[in-house]
Amino acid sequence: MVLAAGADYQLLCDDGRSELDARYAIETDDGALIYVINRGIRRGPVDLMAKLARGEPVDPAAIYFRTIPRSETSAPAYQWLVQSLFIATGIRNPDAVLLSLFEVR
Repeated sequence: MVLAAGADYQLLCDDGRSELDARYAIETDDGALIYVINRGIRRGPVDLMAKLARGEPVDPAAIYFRTIPRSETSAPAYQWLVQSLFIATGIRNPDAVLLSLFEVR
């Protein structure tokens, strides 16, 4: 579960691109705390990026949304998150951001 603590920053560029910097904490089902720093880029046609900014739905296939999440935790069971690199693809819905993480091997 993502905890109600953290921040989400966006640099909105003239070309419609967004540079993202999200920082948040997650509590796992077994009570471990994981701090995440997630930086990335979201870009697409200017008209679709404007729709996203207004909170309107946009076909995710039309938007390039990639991030690089890094994790910090002292929980022994989750050290593999700290010791690995990940790339994520994202979807921005009007009411949520959905990320799919992939470990780089």
